[in-house]
Amino acid sequence: MEKHLHIISFNVPYPADYGGVIDVFYKLPAFQALGIKIHLHCFDYGRGAQPELNKYCETVTYYERYIGHKGISNTMPYIVSSRKNEQLLENLLKDDHPIFMEGVHCTYPLLDERFKNRKCFVRVHNVEYQYYLDLCRNTSSPVKKLYYWMESKLLKKYEKKIASKAVFWGTTEKDDDVYKKELGCKNIEPLSLYLPDWKVQCLEGMGTYCFYHGDLSVDANDKAATWLLEKVFSQMKVPFVIAGKNPSGKLMELAHAQTHTCLVANPSDKEMQDMIAKAHINILPSYTTTGMKVKLVNSLFNGRHCLVNEATVAGSGLESACHIGTTANAFREIIAQLYHQPFTEHEITLRKRLLEGMFNNEANAKKQVKWIWGEEVY
Repeated sequence: MEKHLHIISFNVPYPADYGGVIDVFYKLPAFQALGIKIHLHCFDYGRGAQPELNKYCETVTYYERYIGHKGISNTMPYIVSSRKNEQLLENLLKDDHPIFMEGVHCTYPLLDERFKNRKCFVRVHNVEYQYYLDLCRNTSSPVKKLYYWMESKLLKKYEKKIASKAVFWGTTEKDDDVYKKELGCKNIEPLSLYLPDWKVQCLEGMGTYCFYHGDLSVDANDKAATWLLEKVFSQMKVPFVIAGKNPSGKLMELAHAQTHTCLVANPSDKEMQDMIAKAHINILPSYTTTGMKVKLVNSLFNGRHCLVNEATVAGSGLESACHIGTTANAFREIIAQLYHQPFTEHEITLRKRLLEGMFNNEANAKKQVKWIWGEEVY
């Protein structure tokens, strides 16, 4: 008997060029390989229709996300209310297939009585109320600070409200624990990220610079890059490169104010992967404490030494593969030590053992199929 699955995605998941959509996109070929017929529903707010998605899905339907005042609700988080769409609900009601919602963003059907007896599943990309609280703490814009604070308050109530209405899958033990202990979720299982076909291919020996990368239009990433420039590399003359999407003029200016630091704006995927591989130390402090950081996973598969703070690895299971510092002084000391220390074959072997056991798209898909339909696939 054919297995059909509705997947609702918070964004158009192609190109798979940032953390959240990477996890969404790479599920599609993994499910298809097991014979699952996917009906993909995407909220489009700028990416447009992507023919690539038709290769993996029976149907792909696009819906407008209501941006700005049209998507605002006094009682519901904006990330949810802006994706409330009656046409989507009507399409889901045309059959009785299970529904898989990518992110809290896509969970409005859980509040609709018409779906009360439907099999529903949710991928928790972050504990969203904590994520927005972290964003609130790390922006300098008063308007953004107010928005993030209000969104965090609404999300905490909302995440508690939906916690008993579906089966949930988190990305880290830490997030799962918050859902269980704080939000009252009785039905949450760990599910590792779906990833590109990465194999551990770190280069041995010495790289030539330290490297930070991320979406630089996100306040917390801009703050991390600024902190590294001002508090770490202003006091040590080690080559330091920053790369990422849409950096601010202020960050560009700061990065080029010193002769040993620079910034590469909007590199291609190939350029980014090349920079990760050639770096001697990938340095990834974070100001958000929830979710699995895809940029860290990428750096561990493809780069040499990784230096992080506790927020980057919290509950990830990746702590043993990283050097962890808590202060600027600690970062400087670890960089001074690692910068002259070759990356060895032994470290590559340990990475393989850790990562290739933890991240496996085929095993993930088989696990999900068993959870959804109650039967094994081979």
